[in-house]
Amino acid sequence: MNTVLVIGWEYLKNRRRQTILSIIGVMLGVAFFIGIASMMKGMHDYFIEKLIDVAPHVKIMDEFRTPQQQPVYQKFPDAAVDLRGIKPREEIRGIHSARSILKKLATMDGVAVSPVLQGQVFLRYGGKDVAAALTGIQPEMERHASNLERDMTQGDLNALLTNSNGIIIGEELANKLGARLGAKISAVSPAGTTRTMKLVGLFNTGVTEVDGSAGYAMLKKVQILQNRENRINQINIRLQNIDDATSLAADLEKRYGYRTESWQETFANIFEMFVVENIIMYSTVGVIIIVSSFGIFNIISTSVNEKSRDIAILKSIGFSEGDIRKVFLFQGIVIGLIGSVFGWIIGAMLVETLASFQIDLGEEVNLPIKFEGMPVFRSVWLYVGGAVMATLSSVISAYIPARKAAALYPVDIIRGAA
Repeated sequence: MNTVLVIGWEYLKNRRRQTILSIIGVMLGVAFFIGIASMMKGMHDYFIEKLIDVAPHVKIMDEFRTPQQQPVYQKFPDAAVDLRGIKPREEIRGIHSARSILKKLATMDGVAVSPVLQGQVFLRYGGKDVAAALTGIQPEMERHASNLERDMTQGDLNALLTNSNGIIIGEELANKLGARLGAKISAVSPAGTTRTMKLVGLFNTGVTEVDGSAGYAMLKKVQILQNRENRINQINIRLQNIDDATSLAADLEKRYGYRTESWQETFANIFEMFVVENIIMYSTVGVIIIVSSFGIFNIISTSVNEKSRDIAILKSIGFSEGDIRKVFLFQGIVIGLIGSVFGWIIGAMLVETLASFQIDLGEEVNLPIKFEGMPVFRSVWLYVGGAVMATLSSVISAYIPARKAAALYPVDIIRGAA
């Protein structure tokens, strides 16, 4: 072994207690980094998966991103025009040329589409009125464009085809109404139209907001209920590759003009919250690792002071300043690497312990939130990142006293000792 490394190793062995404490500090820093990062990333992925399950990957809506100008302002953009007495156009809202858009989308690979009409209604049952978002669908297309059929707990999606006025609602919404399968529910639209509908199915997505306010019926029935016959106000798109959502949404909006959102844009505020959480998490864990490196700094600084005569002798027999630096840098690297390896072991144990926890928050928050195991993210890059941070901070902590040791003059040390 290189003489420089042998000397550095002997210095570590001579201060065994302090070395072990420094290794434990680095180990705990790496372990907490792996455990906390794994838990946070796992929770983020879990929530994103839940959101993507209940929402379309891309949706085309019957609105525009920027309001359209009046024709007179378009014709005379720089003129001093004052327009008065504008009357609202009597027009039933909806996506125009929806059939041609659907036909074009149907030719794309990895794309499933579903035309829908969404509208607010009041569901009335047994003297209870509950506001709900009723969506008109075509079951044969909806089953490919969403996970509604998979999320159904009672009844069947095809029941909408066999019941002329069938309706499917979330379990939470059914609990609010006190209704069971087969119940007759009255649906009242803002247009004043009322229809009696039969409850033919229940679903549970795991997202309380959806389960407590959403319902589905045949598209034709909802169009009649909302007094918007032969109209749809949204086209839902599901992709095999969800990463294509942003580019597809931009292309469709440019082509057809209607506001088109990808799932990333729809949940942008949630992703911003995740970014803030990641900054806080990585900052906190980073501070733990940095604090543990102060132990390394203290050990090597003390070692430099105690071994000043040894440094003088080494320099007098031909060791260069670079060699002296390597002696003490080697100690920092060894502590960082050993601490990282043990941190990997403790971190892996921590991750598996978190994954085995069964959590039920139903009673605490009055919501059906239950985990059969804490969602965790397992990746080798978490271990690599923790080791790199720990080793880098260890090297930086060791470099300052190592530089001081290399700058000592042998003559001054020997004179002082004499």
